[in-house]
Amino acid sequence: MNTPGTTTAEQYDVIVIGGGSTGENVAGYATQNGLSAVVVESELVGGECSYWACMPSKALLRPGEALAAARRVPAAAGAVTGSVDVDATLRARDRFSSNWDDTGQQEWLEGEGIDLMRGHGRVTGERTVEVTTGDGERVTLTARKAVVLATGTAAAVPPIEGLRESNPWDNRQVTTTKEIPARLLVLGGGVVGTEMAQAYRSLGAEEVVIVEMADRLLPAEEPFAGDELAAAFDEAGIRVLTGSKATRAHREAADGPVTLVLDDGSELVGDELLVAVGRKARTDDIGLDTIGLRPGDYVEVDDQLRARGVAGDWLYAAGDVNGRALLTHQGKYQARLVGDIIAGKDLAAWADHTAVPRVTFTDPQVAAVGDTERQARERGIDVRTVSLDLGHTAGGALQGKGFGGTAQLVIDQRRRVIVGATFVGPGVGEMLHAATIAIVGEVSMDTLWHAVPAFPTVSEVWLRLLEADRELG
Repeated sequence: MNTPGTTTAEQYDVIVIGGGSTGENVAGYATQNGLSAVVVESELVGGECSYWACMPSKALLRPGEALAAARRVPAAAGAVTGSVDVDATLRARDRFSSNWDDTGQQEWLEGEGIDLMRGHGRVTGERTVEVTTGDGERVTLTARKAVVLATGTAAAVPPIEGLRESNPWDNRQVTTTKEIPARLLVLGGGVVGTEMAQAYRSLGAEEVVIVEMADRLLPAEEPFAGDELAAAFDEAGIRVLTGSKATRAHREAADGPVTLVLDDGSELVGDELLVAVGRKARTDDIGLDTIGLRPGDYVEVDDQLRARGVAGDWLYAAGDVNGRALLTHQGKYQARLVGDIIAGKDLAAWADHTAVPRVTFTDPQVAAVGDTERQARERGIDVRTVSLDLGHTAGGALQGKGFGGTAQLVIDQRRRVIVGATFVGPGVGEMLHAATIAIVGEVSMDTLWHAVPAFPTVSEVWLRLLEADRELG
């Protein structure tokens, strides 16, 4: 056994720094191409999505969503006599998060022939990574072909007076808590903020308040999406303050309430404060300065995911760390390409520019892919939109009383293809992939007439949207 401080050396075809879902997939595809690979990870293999984001958050949301669906059906609503079982929900959350034990993920790596090195990895030069293990050993890794950065992102904390000192929650604390606070303040009305606001309200939080500085929830999406979500939140007893900015926060005692002061001088008091205003790249201490890049920045890449500004075509960055599309599925998409590109295949990550699918798993869900109308116009595309209420379909009517929401297509009038789509309504995330395929495949509106939706399903909205487009001429 090496003593602390000892340096050893090993060599692989591919070194991946970061063992989240992106890093795992990079290594997996590299080995499928006959390359040797090692994953360097200082926390849990599986990363943010598995333990502190996607999986636990959806486990917290699902019970409330299921109850809401039953309550919409008059003949079933009477059977819903209680509320969400909080203890059972938290136990399910723990199971979906593997009880924060990455044994299963480690076994997957082993089964794929991928080595795992637990420790903190830093690039020290061309194709070279130094890993400091938990016991102080230093291991120098050399890559024959490539080093891939897949370190992801962390929650950003804005420079608001007293905010850090008030011990706010970020996505990790809000998805792993053992108790539901009576009063939850949420700073940020994006995906994390809206999802957790609704989850905690359904789990029994008596007061939930969202503070969003933009003029609507989900400001990156179509305006109607934020408006419809805000209306649903109002009905659920979630208070939404848009166009509001926090200026100060303070907590008198570690276990006491937290106060958030807004720019109009008003104060909000909660038992916990979730900060959900964005993410920052995990690149502060991975050796970027040794290769001419700036620590703390996202690693800019080309469409082959090669780091810009680094000579030699040996450094790649995949997933959230490159800032292109901060979504697990896009990271996995990039990872698949990187594993093939390093092996010599001529590929490019062009879907990042045209068809990024995204779902906010609230009730109603907000599912979108491609451009919003404004984004398309800003790109110089002559577009028109068609929209319809999902409740105006036979399948929608069968979903129950009050079922509805907006479906909208953004259509390139010159090419007669869809460049963007947004759906708002219960469970609409499952409808999104059809739109993604239409955009990626550049399927013409005329061809889509022959894609017949089954009756009676909510997806019949596709036919109604095509009819609406035809009426416009």
